[in-house]
Amino acid sequence: MAWVPAESAVEELMPRLLPVEPCDLTEGFDPSVPPRTPQEYLRRVQIEAAQCPDVVVAQIDPKKLKRKQSVNISLSGCQPAPEGYSPTLQWQQQQVAQFSTVRQPKSEDEEGWKKFCLGEKLCADGAVGPATNESPGIDYVQIGFPPLLSIVSRMNQATVTSVLEYLSNWFGERDFTPELGRWLYALLACLEKPLLPEAHSLIRQLARRCSEVRLLVDSKDDERVPALNLLICLVSRYFDQRDLADEPS
Repeated sequence: MAWVPAESAVEELMPRLLPVEPCDLTEGFDPSVPPRTPQEYLRRVQIEAAQCPDVVVAQIDPKKLKRKQSVNISLSGCQPAPEGYSPTLQWQQQQVAQFSTVRQPKSEDEEGWKKFCLGEKLCADGAVGPATNESPGIDYVQIGFPPLLSIVSRMNQATVTSVLEYLSNWFGERDFTPELGRWLYALLACLEKPLLPEAHSLIRQLARRCSEVRLLVDSKDDERVPALNLLICLVSRYFDQRDLADEPS
């Protein structure tokens, strides 16, 4: 005769999620045969669960634990520096201050983002320094960080829009620079369509400013002209601001 489980105290504390109708498995019940109906399957699950002990005690061999000890973590401090090796407190404070400046600013930190993107030198006096090839010795705090993928990929849409606004405000009072152009291009590449209302207004403002600066360029061979044309083209053609588009010559 097949075994039929009784109601347990566990079911009183944990009500069933699926109602199971009574299923007679007393006649011809063979656990090796697949269940024929969903009700029969659920009933078999009940039987198997009822046969499991309420408490299971793991059998642990203490000898095995001794052979496979976890790595010991020392809570003691660092080893003291040898004589003459320890840096001064002033040097440590200077390193902490410099490290703080290279961390990505918060979204609402307008001055921090301007310095981060364009560099402290350019933000301080607006002068464009001579072009230099990137090397491990470059001081990005002074010349600004390039819009690397590792940086812009961590920026959400709110941050992208905020930084675009900060740089557009800076551009509204100053000349166009290669550093600015790289960041504006990268930020436009990060903007998602359809545009948010604030982003829509910002890119139109950017395109108009580019056209104003282009009027002040003395020669069509100036390196700023292609960059300004590109930004106007992207705003007008890609982001569908057709009233701002340049007419083909």
